[in-house]
Amino acid sequence: MKKLILAATALAMSAGMGMGETVRLGTEGAYPPYNFVNDAGEVDGYERELGDELCKRAELDCTWVKNDWDSIIPNLVSGNYDAILAGMSITPEREEVIAFTQNYIPPAASAYAALSEDADIEGGVVAAQTGTIQASHVAESGATLLEYATPDETVAAVRNGEADAVFADKDFLVPVVEESGGEMVWIGDDVPLGGGIGVGLRQSDTELKEKLDAVIGEMKEDGTINEMIAKWFGEDAPLFE
Repeated sequence: MKKLILAATALAMSAGMGMGETVRLGTEGAYPPYNFVNDAGEVDGYERELGDELCKRAELDCTWVKNDWDSIIPNLVSGNYDAILAGMSITPEREEVIAFTQNYIPPAASAYAALSEDADIEGGVVAAQTGTIQASHVAESGATLLEYATPDETVAAVRNGEADAVFADKDFLVPVVEESGGEMVWIGDDVPLGGGIGVGLRQSDTELKEKLDAVIGEMKEDGTINEMIAKWFGEDAPLFE
């Protein structure tokens, strides 16, 4: 009888999983085109479209949660949401704390932008967002690092004279430079950092990781991810081969 009860319980649990599991997706909502809040007050951007498609294909019932960048990993670990889609690069340091799916954006360039082509990015003051691979790079470069909670604040620091340059994902800086009317310019060469961007997960959530990895692989294979990247980042953006 005990075996029958256990078997029935397992069957009920597997049936529930098939009907759809609720997963909370955490994002910053302040890093276009990866993620931002639109005029309707909703999370939007590449990662919103990607996350919704991942959940659809994996048969997961997903909701979106906004969280400030500087506490986005601690709040994942503490259980405030179940996954991070927030332009987060895969690095060995982060993999000591959380797990990542395979990347859904190839390794992308970071870049410096400033108000003058003569800006000193080696010995001057450079702004970067707190807790990013860009901030770590600046700290090791010999420049003086100024860290800010949001990406917009790093750009503002250059414009108001607090920093000589900003260092960030080039995808984020492209519209800033292009829409500045020549006020901001690129400095030096692009800098490749990280292993691409993946979904951040608690290390214990192996089943969810397997599901999302499988779907990301499927979307790479059928070209869906490349179509989304081209839509949000432009036709010249790095794509998966």
